[in-house]
Amino acid sequence: MSLFKGVKKVKTVLQQLKQYKRTAWTCIGFTALEVVMEILLPFVTARIIDDGLEAANLGVVYRYGALMIVMALVSLACGALAGKAAAAASSGLAANLRESIYARIQTFSFSNIDKFSVPGLVTRMTTDITNVQNAFMMVIRVAVRSPLTLVFSYAMCLYISPRLSAMFLIAVVFLVLVIGGIMVVTLRIFNEVFQKYDDLNASVQENISAIRVVKAFVREPYENEKFSKASGNLYRLFVKAEGLLAFNNPAMMVAVYFCIISVSWLGAHSIVGGSMTPGDLTSLFSYIMALLMSLMMLSMVVVMISMSLASIRRISEVLVETPDLHDPENPVTEVPDGSIDFDHVNFSYKHGSGKNALSDIDLHIRSGETIGVIGGTGSGKSSLVNLICRLYDVDEGDVKVGGIDVRRYDMEVLRNQVSVVLQKNTLFSGSILDNLRWGNPDATDEECIAACKAACADEFIDRMPDGYNTRIERGGNNVSGGQKQRLCIARALLKKPKVLILDDSTSAVDTATDAKIRAAFARTIPGTTKIIIAQRISSVQNADRILVLDGGKINAFDTHENLLKTNAIYQEIYESQVKGGGDFDQPA
Repeated sequence: MSLFKGVKKVKTVLQQLKQYKRTAWTCIGFTALEVVMEILLPFVTARIIDDGLEAANLGVVYRYGALMIVMALVSLACGALAGKAAAAASSGLAANLRESIYARIQTFSFSNIDKFSVPGLVTRMTTDITNVQNAFMMVIRVAVRSPLTLVFSYAMCLYISPRLSAMFLIAVVFLVLVIGGIMVVTLRIFNEVFQKYDDLNASVQENISAIRVVKAFVREPYENEKFSKASGNLYRLFVKAEGLLAFNNPAMMVAVYFCIISVSWLGAHSIVGGSMTPGDLTSLFSYIMALLMSLMMLSMVVVMISMSLASIRRISEVLVETPDLHDPENPVTEVPDGSIDFDHVNFSYKHGSGKNALSDIDLHIRSGETIGVIGGTGSGKSSLVNLICRLYDVDEGDVKVGGIDVRRYDMEVLRNQVSVVLQKNTLFSGSILDNLRWGNPDATDEECIAACKAACADEFIDRMPDGYNTRIERGGNNVSGGQKQRLCIARALLKKPKVLILDDSTSAVDTATDAKIRAAFARTIPGTTKIIIAQRISSVQNADRILVLDGGKINAFDTHENLLKTNAIYQEIYESQVKGGGDFDQPA
C-alpha cells in the first residue's frame, strides 16, 4: 500500500511536466544514442589494434580512426542536445510545480492553510522543488544513461569473453550489496533532514518578522542560539548521511581493482593461449571502467532520488489537498441585502476536537443596523465575523446573509459584498492608490479620495510628499499602526459592500478620530450593515445594538443603555474604562 501511495505521489508531481513531456523523451532518445556510440568506441579501438597495428595495415587504422572520429562527434552532439533538453524539461517541471503550488494555495481556506506552516510552504516551494528539479534531471540523463551503459557494456563483455565476464558479476553483486545498504540508511536520514529545514526556515522567518521586538528586548543572543541549534541539527544529519555515502568511493575502488587484477591475470593467460587478442583485452579494460562507473553513477542517482522522494511527498501533500471551502453547483450571484442571521451555530477550528470556539449562537441582525461586538480575549469575536464572510464553515447550524445561507453563494460575490477589515492589518508594497484599489481595481482617483476622507486617512495622506502616489513599503512598515488601519478601512469602503465588518480595526486610532470615522459611516454608508468589534466602550456605545460575548456564547444583545442597567459584564467593562481610564481586554 505504501509503495502504491509513493507511486501515486510521484505521478502527481510528474503530471506537472505538461508541455515538457516531449522534451523529456527527446532527452532520453539522445542519451540512448550517445551511450550506443560510446559503447562501440572501445570495440572499434580493438579492431584498430588487432586488424591495423598488429597486421601493420595503415589503411585499416585510417578507416577505423575516421569512424571513431565520426562516432565521437555524434556522441558529443547527442550529449549536448540531451543536456539541453534535460535542463529545459527539469526547469519546466520546477516552474510548473511552483505555479501549481502557488495557485493551489490561493484556493485554500484558512483551515487548509492551518494544516501547513508558513515556513513549511516556503520550503516546499524552494528547497523541495529544487531537489525534485535536480533529481528529475538526473533521472532523464544519468538514470537512463547508467543502466544502458551497464547493460551494453556487459553485453560487449559477454561477446568478447563469457569467461572473464563472470568477474564483472562478482564485482556488481558486491557493489549492489554495499551501495544498497548505504541507500537504505541514508533515505531515513534525508526524510528527517527536510523536517529540520522547516524548523530552520521558521526560525529565520520569525526572527525577521519580529525583528523590532527582538531588538527592543535585546534577545539577539537567544535568537542566535535558537538558529544555531536548528542549523546544527541540519549539519549533524548531513554529516551523518555524507559520512555513509563516503563509503561509495572505497567500495567502487575495491570493485575496480578486483576486476582489473582478475581480467589482467586471466586475460594474459588467454592471450598466451591464443583465445583472446590484445585488442580484446584493451577493450575489456574500457568496458570494466564504463560498467563500474555506470553503477557508481547509478548509486548517486539513487541518493538524489532518495532525497527527492521526501520532497515529492511534501509537494504532493499540497497539490492533492482539497480545499475545505468551495462554490456550490449553482451558486447565488447576488446578495439581496445586509441582513445577517445565525441559527443555533456551533463552530470549532478543529472538527471533532470537542472544544467549540462558538456555541449555540442564535443572532439576527437587520439590514443597515450598526452592531457593536465586545467581549474578553478569546470570547469568539473574530470567529463570529469569520463565519459571515465564509472564511470558515460552521459545524452545526446556519449562517445567512440577505436571508440566504452563505454556503449557497459564489464565494467571490459574497466576499465582495461582505467587506472585512481584519484584526491584523496588511498593506502591500506599492503606492497608496495601488493598495486602495485592492478593494476595487476599477475605482477612480475621486472614489479613492472619498473613501480616504470617510476613513479619515486623507488627514495624513495630504501631508505626504507624493500624496496618494506615496510608496508603501512591504507590510506597511513606513506608516504607523493607526495610519495603516485607516488605509485598510478606506480599502474596504471602496468595495461598496452591503456588510462592513471592522474587527478591532480602530484600536490604534485615537478616540477623536475613531468618533469621526463612525460619524462618516453614518453619513456615507447609511444602508450598509456595520459590525464593529472593539475593546473600547466609546467605539460601540452609539451602535444600534451591542453584542456581549463570553466564552464563545452570547451573554447579552441589547442597546448601550439597557446593557448598563441589566448586564453585569458590560457594567464591569464600562466602569473599568470610564472610571479606570483603561481599555478592556479581559474582565477582572
